Amino acid sequence: MVKYNHIFFDLDRTIWDFEKNSEETILELLAEFGLDKKGRLTESDFIKTYKAINHGLWVEYRSGKISKQQLREARFYRSMLKYKIDEPELALRFNDAYVSRCSSKTHLLPHSREILDYLAKSYILHIITNGFKEAQHLKIEKSGIRPYFSEVIVGDEVGINKPDPRIFHHAFESSTAAPEESIMIGDDFEADIMGAKEVGMDQIYFQPNGVKDQNKIATYTVSHLEELKDIL
Repeated sequence: MVKYNHIFFDLDRTIWDFEKNSEETILELLAEFGLDKKGRLTESDFIKTYKAINHGLWVEYRSGKISKQQLREARFYRSMLKYKIDEPELALRFNDAYVSRCSSKTHLLPHSREILDYLAKSYILHIITNGFKEAQHLKIEKSGIRPYFSEVIVGDEVGINKPDPRIFHHAFESSTAAPEESIMIGDDFEADIMGAKEVGMDQIYFQPNGVKDQNKIATYTVSHLEELKDIL
């Protein structure tokens, strides 16, 4: 078995429970902003609409097609427009409240803390995440996991997002890790798995919703974080 010294984790949907924290926040804000009484929207439909729009905008942001500000202005505005709510200022206030509130949520994925305790005894742990700096650092601090990690590399801070090889090389330089002694753990096939593969780093593809065809490409595949104990 390869001897790894450094483990690089993705954050959202790998350690931090993005779906649970996000949905909880949106439900709270829909009521606080009175949107549950506007536009004849239902909570579940709005969340589904927002997820689709937000995903598309993040793909554009990650590839450099839109800016952070454009993403900030567009995601809830476009979501609200689907329900005939044409209020860009309201959408922007909703977005900023969402970022602040959601980032302070502390739900982690099952067995996250247990596996971090286990791995921290034998490896140097790091995070590479594509989120916004003000959100990602807050998530890590509020959920109490910052002490586990030596380096936290945020795409927004370095101006490069996964899967761009440059963010991985930046991570190697910051951590003094070599790719051959490192492994990447993440849920995003393009950003985490293909990004790490491109720079010669092994990968663990985290697929909590079931095995996908791409699992044949990753070095390892797991459906539950506790399965990492069988690999590391």
